[in-house]
Formats: sequence, structure tokens, C-alpha cells
Amino acid sequence: MPNPPTVETVSSGADKAKLAGAAALLLASVVAFYLLGKQDLWLRVAALFALLAGAVALFFVSEPGRQLIGFGRDSLREVKKVVWPTRKEAVQMTGYVFAFVFVMALYLWLTDKTLEWLLYDLILGWRR
Repeated sequence: MPNPPTVETVSSGADKAKLAGAAALLLASVVAFYLLGKQDLWLRVAALFALLAGAVALFFVSEPGRQLIGFGRDSLREVKKVVWPTRKEAVQMTGYVFAFVFVMALYLWLTDKTLEWLLYDLILGWRR
């Protein structure tokens, strides 16, 4: 039996620096929002979003960010391969599910009432 392929994660110092910079920008965005507490709200929100955008941009130029983008593209490609059911098939299957749930609920209710009758009325003799 062949050995399964191993996954190697290679992280360079530049990628670590980019991730650290993205984390620092993320933290700086929250700090800037609160430090600008006496400024107008639009300025605080603008600073927050500008620094967040910088953090996201810096993350996406790192290797983990590029891998995330590649994963997203592969996922979209796979979703396009899916054969989706027609409206008629979807409605039909939904009807089957509702019918099954109704039948199971009825079965469980009848089982519960039968066991209740057996235990409380016949065996224990408790009358209500």
C-alpha cells in the first residue's frame, strides 16, 4: 500500500512578517477607532475601514492569503460542476420529507400513547 502524500507547509520570513503586519494593522484599526473617540464618527469609521482594508490587503499578498484565494477559486469551480435539481424535483423531494416527518411524528405519538396506556392504566392502575 503506497504511503499517503505528505503536506509540507513552507513559510518564509517574509510571509511571517506580512502576517504579523496584517495582525498589527488589525489591532491598529481597533485602537485608532477608540483613540479618535473625540473626533467625528465618520472619521473614526473611515480610519477603522482604511486600516482594516490594509490588513486584508497585506494578508492576501502573503502565501496563506494566496492559498485562500486559490481555495476559493477551486471551490467555485467545483460548485459549477454540481448538477442542481429542477424546481419540480426540489418541490417533490421537499414533499417527501414533509410526508416522512408527518408519518414519523404520528408513529411516535401513537407509540407514546400506547406505552402510557400500558404503564399507567394497565400495569400501575393509575386513573386520571
